[in-house]
Amino acid sequence: MDAQRVHVVGASGTGTTTIGRALADSWSVPHADVDDYFWEPTDPPYAAQRDPEARLALMEAMFAPRPAWVLSGSIMGWGEALVPLLDAVVFVTLEPAVRRARLRRREHQRYGSRIEPGGDLETANAELLSWAAGYDDPDFAGRSRAFHDAWLAALPCPVLTLVGDAPVADLVATITGWAPPAG
Repeated sequence: MDAQRVHVVGASGTGTTTIGRALADSWSVPHADVDDYFWEPTDPPYAAQRDPEARLALMEAMFAPRPAWVLSGSIMGWGEALVPLLDAVVFVTLEPAVRRARLRRREHQRYGSRIEPGGDLETANAELLSWAAGYDDPDFAGRSRAFHDAWLAALPCPVLTLVGDAPVADLVATITGWAPPAG
């Protein structure tokens, strides 16, 4: 696959940002992460959502019109205006216990003692981990595997599903070696 407009999506902790960044680097194209558009810059982070119209306007100004880019994160439920721009979607999965352990490690690396008992991000971290665990519950009202599966099935572009436990270089090689079916 040559450089295109690719959306790398999956549950939190599957490696979508890492894979997306590595894919963009391999193609020498811009990488964007949805969180940078979804959330207002705050301290502590992730405290205020940006209005959906403002997210899309910012994305339109920053990267959407370019001929090739990689977007990691999830636009499901608010970024449908970007779907017609997508050439392909890469869906990254990971065994739930492994994914949640990765997420806990990532958050500890980012915030250290701030997420531990008594830390200023203890509650926010507990809420994040609870929300992330809900992904695997088919009855969960938030972003879930069931919602992702339905969303992916309705996309007008090809979808490649990968298990995110392989080395990043191998995952990128799989993506770049993929020949999506002709539309």
